Amino acid sequence: MANALLILETALLCGQQALNLRDMATLFQDTLAEEEIRALLAQLETQWEAKGIELVQVATGWRFQSRPEMREYLDRLHPEKPPRYTRATLETLAIIAYRQPVTRGDMEDIRGVTINSLLLKQLEDRGWVEVIGHREAPGRPALFATTKQFLDDLGLSSLGDLPPLEAMGQANVEMLADAVAGASPHAELLLAPPDAAIDDADPATEELALSAPQEAPASDHADPASPA
Repeated sequence: MANALLILETALLCGQQALNLRDMATLFQDTLAEEEIRALLAQLETQWEAKGIELVQVATGWRFQSRPEMREYLDRLHPEKPPRYTRATLETLAIIAYRQPVTRGDMEDIRGVTINSLLLKQLEDRGWVEVIGHREAPGRPALFATTKQFLDDLGLSSLGDLPPLEAMGQANVEMLADAVAGASPHAELLLAPPDAAIDDADPATEELALSAPQEAPASDHADPASPA
C-alpha cells in the first residue's frame, strides 16, 4: 500500500489512545502482515528522532508523546500542576507493582504500618491497580495487581521495564518508591512535596490527597511479574 506509512502516522497522531497491532491491521483491512506493520513503526521512530515528539511502545500499544525534555515548556501553557501523590501512596503502589498479586495484609507487613483503605481506593480510582481475585485464606482477602493503564501512564511496555530490585522488605520500601517514580519520565508529577505527606493512620488527612485525576479503571490488568 503506497500510503501505508502516512496512514499509520496519521492514525497514531490523531488517536485518543495507543494503537496495538490488531488495531493497525484493521486500519489496513488486514492487507499488511505484522512484520510489515512493525517495519513501518520502525520507520516512523527514525523519522521522528530529531523532533519534540517521539513514538513509543507502551503496554497497550504504540503512541506518540512529547519527549520528557519538552515538559517544562509545555507546562508554561498550563502552569497549574495536576495533583501529586504522597510518599505513602507511591510506596504502596511500588509494593503492588513488584510483588503482585498481593493482599492489603502483605503490603502492611512490608511497610510496617496500617494502610488506609482510602489510599487503595485512590489507586483504584486512578486506574492503576485492581482486584484480580482472592487468596484462599481466612477471610479470602483481595489480591491487588497493577493494570495496563499504570504501565501506559508511566510510559512502560511491561513490568519488566521497571528498574530491577534484588530484595523486598521494610528496609527498602523507599527504594521501591524511588524505582517506580524513576521509571516515569515525569516522576515529579507522582510525588507530593515532603510537607504534603499524609499520615496513613489518619483518614481525615488522607482525604486531602484524594483529588488525583479520575479515570475509568482499565479492564485488563498487567501480567504479574517480578523483575529480577
